[in-house]
Amino acid sequence: MAKQTVLISGCGIAGPTLAFWLARAGFQPTLVDDAPALRTGGYVIDFWGLGYDIAERMGLAREIQRIGYRMREIRIVDNRGERLAGFGTRVFGELTGGRYVTLGRSDLSRLIVQAVGTSAETIFADRIIALHERADGVQVEFERSRARRFDLVVGADGLHSNVRRLVFGPQDRFEKSLAYMAAAFETRGYRPRDERVYVLHCTPGRMLARFALHGDRTLFLFVFATDADSLPTSLDIPAQKAILRERYQDAGWECPRILAELGAVDDLYFDRISQIRMDRWSRGRVALVGDAAFCVSLAAGQGSALAMAAAYVLAGELASAQGRHEQAFSRYEAVLRSFIDRKQRGAARFAASFAPRTRWGLFLRNQVIKAFTIPGLAKVAFGRDIADTIELPQYPWPAEAGDADLIGA
Repeated sequence: MAKQTVLISGCGIAGPTLAFWLARAGFQPTLVDDAPALRTGGYVIDFWGLGYDIAERMGLAREIQRIGYRMREIRIVDNRGERLAGFGTRVFGELTGGRYVTLGRSDLSRLIVQAVGTSAETIFADRIIALHERADGVQVEFERSRARRFDLVVGADGLHSNVRRLVFGPQDRFEKSLAYMAAAFETRGYRPRDERVYVLHCTPGRMLARFALHGDRTLFLFVFATDADSLPTSLDIPAQKAILRERYQDAGWECPRILAELGAVDDLYFDRISQIRMDRWSRGRVALVGDAAFCVSLAAGQGSALAMAAAYVLAGELASAQGRHEQAFSRYEAVLRSFIDRKQRGAARFAASFAPRTRWGLFLRNQVIKAFTIPGLAKVAFGRDIADTIELPQYPWPAEAGDADLIGA
């Protein structure tokens, strides 16, 4: 019997994870992405919970620990760079049994793609432009490649999912803005460096953070409030830079030097902080996974881990159902829906703490953070949102990869 073919749009986190597990289950996955190659840069993520579990089962945990960062402090500073508030991050390790690491999102994506290897066809610099579902599959039209038929199609193409738009309708039907924008870039040779510390500076409605990366690089993350959902993300990089300069020109601290570094940047992340909320994650032979289906937003700090967990469940349900997609898609949602809903509610609560809009809000946020030095309080405050209170189903995989099966081996 011929292998079932699955086209996966998106080569970030969810897409390659799904390809890995589908290939293990005997499917024939194909990845397509409109980027010319794997993306680099972006921002760092805190990685724990279910995503860490899946990474272990893929044989990636040792490499993730090697390239990741063991953070020791979150530090909020004033205009002179002096500490206003902060707390040690050891509590996160304690809450997760030491299975907590910070790493570049693009580094995680690269590791997963390497783990997939040749078990999936990968097409870069192309995208889906039309989907025609038939009784025996989906006829897919591409922008550059010839049209092809696949048994199933999965959108793993992020917040601005093209597959979701083609099958379910415009993004504004499903996007819930959290009323903030985010931007990130990295540079080399910036001083000062504070190793293993998140350094944050805030003014009403604005946050700017820096993070020391390996190789004498520094990552900068901007988060700022906006009252309009209409601030476009399709602007070119010069226009995005102009917005950041206008928003942060009077923000104090190291902002003038950081904005000067922005001048030489040609790889800039710039997007809304939003969630995707849908009644269904599938229609016919097409399903969505990761941010395309249920973006919890950058505020959750767990989007990549949840994307990996969801990809694992989707592949597992397809394997259990022996390719009967209606049954598999229904079970996929049944397993994850309430869990994802809780994560989205938690992210919405947390979003305003990035950049409170008033001086009073900043003061209160800083007082709460100062209180985290009280023994046990940080565990109480973070425990609910850090813990993943769900046990994933067991699926009929072949013998699972261990850390001995490291990528590239």
